[in-house]
Amino acid sequence: MSERYEYLILGSGNGGGFLAWHLAGSGHRVAVIERRWIGGSCPNINCLPTKNEIWSAKVAHLLQHGGEYGALTRSLATDMTAVRKRKRDMVEGMVALALQAYSESGAELIMGSGRFVGPKALEVRLNSGGTRVLAGDRIFLNVGTSAAMPDVAGIRELEPLTNIEALELDHVPKHLIVLGAGYVGLELAQTFRRFGSDVTVIEHGEQVAAREDADVSFELQRILTQEGITFLLGAEVLRFEGRSGDKVKVFVRTRSGERVVEATDVLSAIGRTPNTQGIGLEVAGIGLNDRGYIRVNNRLETAAPDVWGIGECCSGNPQFTHVSYDDFRIIRENLAGGNRSRADRLVPYCLFTDPPLARVGLSEREAQRQGVAVRLAKLPVSAVLRARTIGEQEGFLKALVGADDDQILGFTMLGPEAGEVMPVVQTAILARLPYTVLRDAVIAHPTMAEGLGALLARVPERPIASAR
Repeated sequence: MSERYEYLILGSGNGGGFLAWHLAGSGHRVAVIERRWIGGSCPNINCLPTKNEIWSAKVAHLLQHGGEYGALTRSLATDMTAVRKRKRDMVEGMVALALQAYSESGAELIMGSGRFVGPKALEVRLNSGGTRVLAGDRIFLNVGTSAAMPDVAGIRELEPLTNIEALELDHVPKHLIVLGAGYVGLELAQTFRRFGSDVTVIEHGEQVAAREDADVSFELQRILTQEGITFLLGAEVLRFEGRSGDKVKVFVRTRSGERVVEATDVLSAIGRTPNTQGIGLEVAGIGLNDRGYIRVNNRLETAAPDVWGIGECCSGNPQFTHVSYDDFRIIRENLAGGNRSRADRLVPYCLFTDPPLARVGLSEREAQRQGVAVRLAKLPVSAVLRARTIGEQEGFLKALVGADDDQILGFTMLGPEAGEVMPVVQTAILARLPYTVLRDAVIAHPTMAEGLGALLARVPERPIASAR
């Protein structure tokens, strides 16, 4: 016999959690099935724990350079058990908040692994033992992703770290090899370099942060190289020998020939893979794309009636927590009779290196690919007086403005507080304000956002024929 619910949510990540609390708080019978991470990966093993340790690394970095600020330290060492405890304390607090939300809303949290045994039926193997079969009038798939592993000889014996294990280390690796120069790879490479590890980043592509413009990638790599991180770009890993945490050899083919990189630890940060295998999606008629992500339309509906996808397991979704939260808002409004779509949303993002990289809207590369004519303005961070007061002058700001109108089409910043400056530009884009409004605004001095005025003052004038 199955137990019937109005709503079943497989996975307790950000969007699914908020949906459960909203629906249950509105009087509906709701159950959420979660294998392990209450609240999803973001507060447990991904976004927030990573940024927590990134900040610990920044404090260590500031102490190392304290003399530049007049603060003298006699000696400095990283206590990774204390770093880990600080991170764990934060995670425990976030989980407690999630559990409180379940209790207050009335949504039922079931700890176990769920799989479809019918179009609208899930069998749950409970973590505590036994099984339950749940039937739902409407079902939401919020199953997330996991760290991908390279398909290279020796990978099984290597047992590399993922972001999960890296954030649980109680010691500083002597020499850490990072596979991949994307978000996770770059953030953790800098973090462990600042904790005291030698760090080598191996990237198959020709630049770090592959989605970014070449000037952004170059500057980011230059800054990280200055900190002592070694980069091998355009490199193909041929095989591994040894075991991560002990002694490792990585055999690599580079542009200059084959070489061997020896280290103590390896972190796999080559990307993510969706958690869609082995959960019976075919039983429910739910389709996947060629990379295993759940096919959804712009209302997040799957091909199966009354089944939706949420978050990073969905095809076409950027893999950010703030996107998952917006998925919740789309579904909430559409369940209430609305017609909200993900097609028109403007998604910002931020890479939390130090300095951070933030972008919203088009990059130069995307504008060129789409045939969009733009006017470009660029400003070094050193021209922003706030940067001089805090002694952090690396990076630049860049804006793209329409060639034939004054609309802001894109903004990129690599520099201190970039993630806080970016929403100012995002708001202007959403409001369709001409760039001149920000250019001429009175912005508090001295702040990093003040640099927007100087940046936008550099936008070239429209050609006379276009300005008419």
